[in-house]
Amino acid sequence: MPAVALAVTDGMLHYELSVALEVFGADLTHVVDPWYDFSLCGSGPVSVDRFRLEPDRGLDHLADVDTVIVPGWADTDRDPPAELVEAVRAAHTAGARVASLCTGAFILGAAGLLDGRRATTHWAHTRELARRHPAVTVDPDVLYVDNGDVLTSAGKSAAMDLCLHLVRLDHGAANANRIARRLVTPPHRDGGQAQFITTPLPAVANHPLGELFPWALERLDQPLTVEDLARQAGMSSRHLGRHFRQLTGTTPLQWLHAQRIRHAQELLETTDATVDSIAAATGMGTATTLRRHFHRSVGVPPDAYRRTFRP
Repeated sequence: MPAVALAVTDGMLHYELSVALEVFGADLTHVVDPWYDFSLCGSGPVSVDRFRLEPDRGLDHLADVDTVIVPGWADTDRDPPAELVEAVRAAHTAGARVASLCTGAFILGAAGLLDGRRATTHWAHTRELARRHPAVTVDPDVLYVDNGDVLTSAGKSAAMDLCLHLVRLDHGAANANRIARRLVTPPHRDGGQAQFITTPLPAVANHPLGELFPWALERLDQPLTVEDLARQAGMSSRHLGRHFRQLTGTTPLQWLHAQRIRHAQELLETTDATVDSIAAATGMGTATTLRRHFHRSVGVPPDAYRRTFRP
């Protein structure tokens, strides 16, 4: 059973903290058994906005877990507590995977865990993170960054994206999708936080592409083109591309490719279908093509992925 600890102190953002609690701290053994051995770690009672938390363990326990989650830090103009920074650094040294949510990246930066790495935080604070930690490559456009043992998320709702990504790494895409369905949230959002900076994300139900997405997802086995999607949406290819970029932060073909890879993951986890059959079902054509694109996107070949996540 993987052990996850949420590192807390006064002055943290309650939204990001509650997201991590909901994903890792809830009893979800009816979905995945065993789930996570979860603990709330702090040096004493913690005030989070109008809430008060009673940690289960001290900060020294962070060094004994597999994954440490650091929620958002409310006052980025103020240095985070030295004891928290040291505890997070010690946990990483001991081998823990460390993930920050939103402005929790400032705590990882203070601990030196982001030096020489790519990282992100809420778009409104990316310049300050880069100024304060010049050895960090700050990416203001992505929803989260995965460096393997150090992960960072963008602001607010991107905390959920990163938490579900961790579940996907630990328990597979099918189980992450089940958790997302329970939380009534997308299991994976394409694009980055750049789409949220100047204009709000339009509600899909009221968007011109609202009916196109389910139509395309039902036809992943077919050789869909941008022209096919544009014809179905009743607009020009250029107009379609503009709407896609606004809504997803990516192009129609990149979105289609991501959906095909995701569908292949689910089929590898939940069926005994051959790689050839899965290639046909996902519109990849041949097993060779699927293996090449799957390895490039997921990091391992389909057979290795199935061995890891097939119950």
